[in-house]
Amino acid sequence: MSAADKAAPPRPPPPVELCEGAGGLRKVLLRECRGSSAEVYLYGGQVTSWKNDHGEELLFVSSKAIFKPPKAIRGGIPICFPQFSNHGSLEQHGFARNRLWSIDNDPAPLPTNSTSKAYVDLIFKPSDEDLKIWPHSFEFRLRVALWPGGDLMLTSRIRNTDAKPFTFTFAYHTYFSVSDISEVRVEGLETLDYLDNLQNKERFTEQGDAITFESEVDKVYLSTPTKIAILDHEKKRTFVLRKDGLPDAVVWNPWDKKAKAMADFESSSGLLNNTSSQSILCTGFVAISDGSTMNPGHHFLAPPWSFFYSGWKNGFVSTSTPLMMPLLMRRYKICHKTFE
Repeated sequence: MSAADKAAPPRPPPPVELCEGAGGLRKVLLRECRGSSAEVYLYGGQVTSWKNDHGEELLFVSSKAIFKPPKAIRGGIPICFPQFSNHGSLEQHGFARNRLWSIDNDPAPLPTNSTSKAYVDLIFKPSDEDLKIWPHSFEFRLRVALWPGGDLMLTSRIRNTDAKPFTFTFAYHTYFSVSDISEVRVEGLETLDYLDNLQNKERFTEQGDAITFESEVDKVYLSTPTKIAILDHEKKRTFVLRKDGLPDAVVWNPWDKKAKAMADFESSSGLLNNTSSQSILCTGFVAISDGSTMNPGHHFLAPPWSFFYSGWKNGFVSTSTPLMMPLLMRRYKICHKTFE
């Protein structure tokens, strides 16, 4: 080996790597050259980690999460399809989150300007057993991309391959990692109507100038604006959630009593007797008041929906508009800002 070879810096890790994760389940690691990273399990097509270029984890996954089918992974970004929550006759949040997805070796072209090399395409098709539960054939294609600068983008494309139309609801039910839920506020949902799942989905109007947390919260806000902000005062971090199309938004924290009742959830998810370095806030745009109906043959009745999770960078938030396509497409972009 020459002196030049000895002095050569080590090769950087590959931007995409398939490896074994918890419970022997396969996962894909995504790495951006400036240091940010993400991991995606084939089980559920679920993002379970997203770290910025300082190595700080931005998503919450329970330390007691069960990585063993058929249990859904507690945390990260579960994909709720074909049903969100209990808004329908299926199991909670549908079944896409606890099925095994495959790597899509022949992905459809996606309308994106990203130059990222750190991305993976996944695909999910219902099994015969799934069709007994929900008798509609479909293809669900998902791209998870780590953009230059560390932003995370999820793009979903759902195609009706059945001979009849079907209606569904959908959500990326994101678990954000926050310092202490009592120090967090959500802005942008003031004066809006919401369905309170703790009171049999009764409809109320939000009265406060921001949402703060002193107990369990499980609400779906209706006809929401295009931007919602999550302010974490202790971490001096702001997430800005942006969307174009999805009408509703969920805000959820289980607090002490419910968290203790969940075997896969540590009890320190809210303001509890003991402190915790990880707390959670589940917030995301969803569609329940306006379920989407798609006809067979790549046709759908509702317009395309897209939504973005973004954060301010140098005071600027960017958005884009998806192409009109004969299928349903959703985009989901996350970035964040930490104040100095």
